[in-house]
Amino acid sequence: MAHKLAFIGFGVVGQGLAEILRDKKEALKKEEEFEAEIVAISDLMKGSIYHPHGLDIDTVLNVLKETGNLENYPHTPGLITGWDSLKTIRETNADTVIEVSYTDVKTGQPAIDHCKTAFENGKNVVMTNKGPVALAYKELSEIAEQHGVHWGFEGTVMSGTPALRMPIATLAGNNITGIRGILNGTTNYILTKMEDEGVSYEDALKEAQALGYAEADPTSDVEGYDARYKIVILSNYVMNAPLTVEEVSCTGISSITLDDIEQAKKEGKRWKLLAKARKEGAGVVASIAPEKVDISDSLASISGAINAITYETDLLGPVTLSGAGAGKVETGFSLLIDLISISREKQTVKK
Repeated sequence: MAHKLAFIGFGVVGQGLAEILRDKKEALKKEEEFEAEIVAISDLMKGSIYHPHGLDIDTVLNVLKETGNLENYPHTPGLITGWDSLKTIRETNADTVIEVSYTDVKTGQPAIDHCKTAFENGKNVVMTNKGPVALAYKELSEIAEQHGVHWGFEGTVMSGTPALRMPIATLAGNNITGIRGILNGTTNYILTKMEDEGVSYEDALKEAQALGYAEADPTSDVEGYDARYKIVILSNYVMNAPLTVEEVSCTGISSITLDDIEQAKKEGKRWKLLAKARKEGAGVVASIAPEKVDISDSLASISGAINAITYETDLLGPVTLSGAGAGKVETGFSLLIDLISISREKQTVKK
């Protein structure tokens, strides 16, 4: 029986997942016994459509490309248009909500309300929005558990690179005492560019913007706010240690100069914007700050827009994972992994 999906938001990431589901349909069915059916899409700018028996992905993508409005989807008996996000979550027959709406990172809204509504109506949620996980992890986890539904958010930290799932699944039995990571590709790209080509911070930032790595307003990346949300998620989920955004000290890279870069070279070191969390007593101390790391450090070799993370464990010692931290396909894949995880658990329960 197909797993029915409702997309809340249908921008780059949502369309990326839709394309993956279309292109890998047969492989997923054969290898994972996983079948997905998109029944609803609600997007603030692109309109809203719902059909209980499913929407054709190719038609959806073509209509969007040609007209920019989902509500131009061919009208067939049973098709409903015009529902807002909350009505779509409450009243469609979706099993899982794909929450990829535009969300205010400072408040986590409207994604927090989307999650609550989905959980309270017996629907799973998979998402890439950092805000709800960083700001309301405990509350939303409890609501999901009360209603017996799943909440997946693998894509909130390093896109499709399994920064959350890997330690939980494969480092089980270890005590993870600390985390150090390069969790923002934009800043790593800028620092790499400054070191390799001797260009100023301002010029490196302009190139990052031209390539789409940095937004027109790069504040969230370059001042460390993006990485701060991610270390909070890692602390709460991987280290099982409550931590709030306000508790994380945060310094960005905008004051790093070429002189700083050259001085680090002379010392056999390299600048990186590091997100760090370490268990101290019953809690965690965390920070975001640029730091000179030794060339021999596993994180020093991470260049360009790549992300990496090192978990300090009591049994294995340091374990480092690196990979893409952004991208249409990569982030779409993170949602797919969460969906497959839900499917596998359901299959296990059946057996």
